[in-house]
Amino acid sequence: MHACSNSPSPSPSPAARTGGQILVDQLRIHGIRHVFCVPGESYLAVLDALHDADLEVTVCRQEGGAMMMAEAHGKLTGQPAACFVTRGPGATNATPGIHIATHDATPVLVFVGQVERGVRERGALQELDYRAAFGHIAKWVTEIDDAGRIPEVVSRAVHTATSGRPGPVLIALPEDMLVERADCADARPVREVAAHPGADQVAEARDLLARAERPLVVLGGSRWDADAVAQFARWAEASNLPVTVSLRRQMLFPTANTAFVGDLGFGPNLQLVEQVKRADLVLLIGSRMSETPSQGYTLLDIPVPQQTLIHVYPDAAEIGRVYAPTLGICATPAAFVQALGEPLPAAASRTAYAHGLRDIYEAWSSTEGITTPGELQMAQVMDHLNQVLPADAIVCNGAGNYATWVHRFYRFNGYGTQLAPTSGSMGYGVPAAVGAQRVFPDKTVVAFAGDGCFLMNGQEFATAVQYGLPIVVIVVDNGMYGTIRMHQEREYPGRVSATALRNPDFAAYARAFGGHGERVERTEDFAPAFARARASGLPAIVHCVIDPEAISPAFTLTQVRDAAVAAGRGRG
Repeated sequence: MHACSNSPSPSPSPAARTGGQILVDQLRIHGIRHVFCVPGESYLAVLDALHDADLEVTVCRQEGGAMMMAEAHGKLTGQPAACFVTRGPGATNATPGIHIATHDATPVLVFVGQVERGVRERGALQELDYRAAFGHIAKWVTEIDDAGRIPEVVSRAVHTATSGRPGPVLIALPEDMLVERADCADARPVREVAAHPGADQVAEARDLLARAERPLVVLGGSRWDADAVAQFARWAEASNLPVTVSLRRQMLFPTANTAFVGDLGFGPNLQLVEQVKRADLVLLIGSRMSETPSQGYTLLDIPVPQQTLIHVYPDAAEIGRVYAPTLGICATPAAFVQALGEPLPAAASRTAYAHGLRDIYEAWSSTEGITTPGELQMAQVMDHLNQVLPADAIVCNGAGNYATWVHRFYRFNGYGTQLAPTSGSMGYGVPAAVGAQRVFPDKTVVAFAGDGCFLMNGQEFATAVQYGLPIVVIVVDNGMYGTIRMHQEREYPGRVSATALRNPDFAAYARAFGGHGERVERTEDFAPAFARARASGLPAIVHCVIDPEAISPAFTLTQVRDAAVAAGRGRG
C-alpha cells in the first residue's frame, strides 16, 4: 500500500489534512521552530495552519529581508529555518538571500507559492518556472504536485540542506495542492549525516603537520559548532600552529588566542598574504579558498599548489575542484577536529615562525597610529566597541568598505558572534541582525551598514520595531557607494560617475519607525550616543557621518587617485 492517499471527494478521511497542515506538521517534526515570511495569497493554507502551530513567525517587509533573516538563523545555529514567500516577484525578491546561502554554505528551506496546477505554462499571474529560475542558485529545487508526498519531499529537503556542503533548498507549492486533503504518514526527524575522517587519514595529516617548518591553518565554511571551535583553538595553540580564517569567518577562531594570525579577506594584511605564499604546508579546514581569501587565486598554484595541501571539506565534490591536495579528507570540520586527538609536540623550530606571525597580526590589528581625514575616527569607534560589547555579542554587516573597520579591528572571540556574507551581498546587516535577535532575544546584536548598504534593506528596521528587537544599527555614512568609488578612482581617476548619494537623516528615520536615533559627527560623541541607543531598549540607529576621504584604514581616496594617475591609468 502507498503511505499516502489523496482525498479529493467531499467526504475525506477523518485523518486527512490539508497540504498546508501537513507541511507545517513536517516543519515541527524536523525541529524547525522559526518561520520568516512575507505573506501571499498563494500559500494562505499554510498561513492558516501556522495560526495554531507553536512556531515563531516573523512577518517581514520584503522577501529579500525575510530570506536573509532565515539565512542568518542557519549561519548561527547550523540548523535551517523556513522562509515563505509568494510566487513570481516574491520569489525573485528573495534571490539575493538565496545566493548568500549558497555561497556561504548555509542550510535554509525556502517555500514559494505557485499558481494552481491546472493553469501552469499559460503565463498565469506571477507564474514562474522555479526549477529553471533557481536551478543554478539553490542546492535543490523542486515542486510538490501531490499533497500526500509533502512528508517525503520535506524530509529530503532537510537532509539535502544540511548534509555535505549545506545550502538552500527551494520548494514550490501550487496553491490548489495546499488545500488538497491527504491521509498520509508523517516523516521521522532527519538525523544529521556527517562525513568522518579515516584513522589513516588523520595519522597522515598529523605526520605532515609535525614535519612542516612553516605550516599555516586556514579555517572557513560551515558545519562548525561552538565545541569544535573551542576544541580546535586549544589544539592549535598547544601544537604551536598559526591559524588564519577566510573571508568573514573570524568567529571560527578567537582573536585572543595566541595562535591567531589574522584573516584573508578584503584588504588583507599584505605581510600575512606573503606568509601564506611562503608556507610549506597549508591545512584548509572547511574553507574552499575561493577568490577573495586566495587573493584572486594567487596564493595557491592551480591545479597543484607548491605548498603541501591538506584539504578537509564535508563534500567530496569540492576536494580537488580547484586545488589538487596532497591529502584530501572528506569530513565535517567538527568531525575532523574531534578525530585529531592529542596536540602535536610543539616543535621548538616553529616557535620563532609562529610568534612572528602573531606579532604581524597584533601590529596590523592595533588602532594605534591609525588616523583618517575627518572628525569621526572609525578606529577609535572600534576600540570603544571592543571595550563595551559583551563577548557573546553578535556583530553583523553587509558589504562595503565600511566593513574593513570591523574585520580588521573588532575582536571576535567566540562561535556564533558574526554574521556577514561571503558572497559580497549588500543590504545584509540589518535583516541579519533582526534574524539574530529573534533567535537570541537576550544577546546584544549590533549591525554595521554603509549608507548605500542600509537602504537596500532598511525597511526591515520596521520589523525590529514590530517585534521589539533592540538591535543597534551603526550606519557609516560617507555619501557615496564607497567601494565602487574606490575602484572608480583606481581605474578612471577623477572621472566620478554614478556613485554619489544624497542621504536622509538616518536618526530621524529610526524615530519615524518608533525606534531610537542618534547622529554622530565627532569621535568623542560616539560613546555616549551608543550608550543611549543601548539604554533605550528600542531598535536604534546611530548615524555616523564620516569624511568621504576616509575610504579605508590604510589609504584615502586622494591617495588612490594619485597612485592611479602616477601609474598612467585613466583618460589621456
